[in-house]
Amino acid sequence: MKELLERKQGLHRTILIVDDEYIERAMLGAMLSDSYTVIYAENGIKALDVIKREKQMLSLVILDLHMPLLDGYGLLEIMRSDGELRRIPVIVLTSETEAEVKSLRLGATDFIMKPYNMPDVVKARVNHAIELAEDSIIIHETERDALTGLFNKEFFFEYGKRLDHQNDGMPMDALVLDVNRFHIVNELYGRQYGDHILKRLGNSIHDLVQYTGGLACRFNNNCFYIYLPHDDDLLQKLPGYIRDINEYLDDRKITVRIGVYSDDGSGLDMDHRFDRARLACRKLRDTYSTRFVLYNAELHNKELHAERLINDMDMALSEKQFKVYYQPKYDITGEKPVMRSAEALVRWVHPEFGMISPGEFISLFENNGLIQLLDRYVWNEAAQQIREWKDSYGILLPVSVNVSRVDIFDPELGDLLCDIAERNGLLPEALLLEITESAYTNNSQQIIDTISSLRGRGFRIEMDDFGCGYSSLNMLTSLPIDALKLDMNFIRNICTDKKAYRLVGIMIEIARLLEVPVIAEGVESKEQMELLRELGCDIIQGYYFSRPLPPEEFEKLFTAEGEKI
Repeated sequence: MKELLERKQGLHRTILIVDDEYIERAMLGAMLSDSYTVIYAENGIKALDVIKREKQMLSLVILDLHMPLLDGYGLLEIMRSDGELRRIPVIVLTSETEAEVKSLRLGATDFIMKPYNMPDVVKARVNHAIELAEDSIIIHETERDALTGLFNKEFFFEYGKRLDHQNDGMPMDALVLDVNRFHIVNELYGRQYGDHILKRLGNSIHDLVQYTGGLACRFNNNCFYIYLPHDDDLLQKLPGYIRDINEYLDDRKITVRIGVYSDDGSGLDMDHRFDRARLACRKLRDTYSTRFVLYNAELHNKELHAERLINDMDMALSEKQFKVYYQPKYDITGEKPVMRSAEALVRWVHPEFGMISPGEFISLFENNGLIQLLDRYVWNEAAQQIREWKDSYGILLPVSVNVSRVDIFDPELGDLLCDIAERNGLLPEALLLEITESAYTNNSQQIIDTISSLRGRGFRIEMDDFGCGYSSLNMLTSLPIDALKLDMNFIRNICTDKKAYRLVGIMIEIARLLEVPVIAEGVESKEQMELLRELGCDIIQGYYFSRPLPPEEFEKLFTAEGEKI
């Protein structure tokens, strides 16, 4: 780019004049040598050698059509079939009017009529051809992704929308292609290897759009957008396209996923087509058995439902549609289980949809950051409930509340939690903070510092879902925690699977080394409880004792006698 701009500021360009007539070459050279560096070749064979050798320096080729060995037509065909040589503009020399059309069809930029009796016209045509070529290269460089050669996303959408307008809403399919776990590829094999993969992928996608029509871009690091004329058989052809891409990549470590929006006649604009294809692609994020998925009515309805839940959240908070349920935790280290604490679990009683499962809205709110608002709501509700139970029954029952990864990065988290406790007349230890194990792997040092600060203020920390996250044993020694909570998936099979039983035993031993109690959730039977007690588990939570209950039902547990053991 810099070289092109320097040329435009007046530096000499290099021109190759190809003509078997010495006098003709000399005449043209004399006209142009004051403005350009001129080199010569007397036939097509020698010219081709010069062009290949000096291709980076040449700004223009002036080419006679009738020469021995290799004539101008043959040289034009060779240049236009070569990806590097075709960028060099060619002006043909001719005295035959009919030769002009053939030359232009072969890729000539312009022509100069013999004899050269108007030097100013010759100079003007040469300068104009060079300027057009340089402008074209500059435009090409700015509209293309430097690594893959595909359009960048701005030009992609500009051209795509123009294509739609010019073709009166021609049916088009939108494809979003993503590379699975590409960040891991970069980390394991280096950025250079990753760039190599992206280049090959770009070449494969270029071949695809050349074959099918349409256009493509590199949307971001490892995500590509492809816009193709609608094909009723697209889903049948996609496995073949993916197979071709994989063969082109020639790397078993790399897999791609494709989200597809197939034109359904609804008249969506280009942006909305790709929104839907991207949604379909996200559906495959953690799936490796399926390589592509079509955006359909089911996905559309889920998208609308999710958007409705997001829009309804503010109203739900203000109207207290979110209900906090409580599930007791029992200490089983003595002869008789004793309730020691409870976990706060949120439910949404929607005025239209009824009871909504947390599985529908928790992950949704986590993805867009709204989880912070919900967490704060639950913290306040739980703190108020602890105080009410204390006032009504004289019982101070600590309650576990969830702290998401988003919350942890809030610099005011400690002040906020302390304020909630103080407003309800509680010490910080009444709120047990559950933090999922996987959270510790995301900027672990900052999280450890934050949690250390919370413990310094008197809060107790429970690591939730222990065993299903990614904490290394080495990291466990430095984690600031007060309890380990085993994921319920490990508990489910301990009565029938010896490996599951031994694995739970190992995790309990780890807790013993760390000198922290173990909480097992998801306990549903007396047999499970007895095995956990045998292994040394301290606290149990699950349907064996009680399902999650609204406060008014939970209170009955305070005075109940003869709980199941």
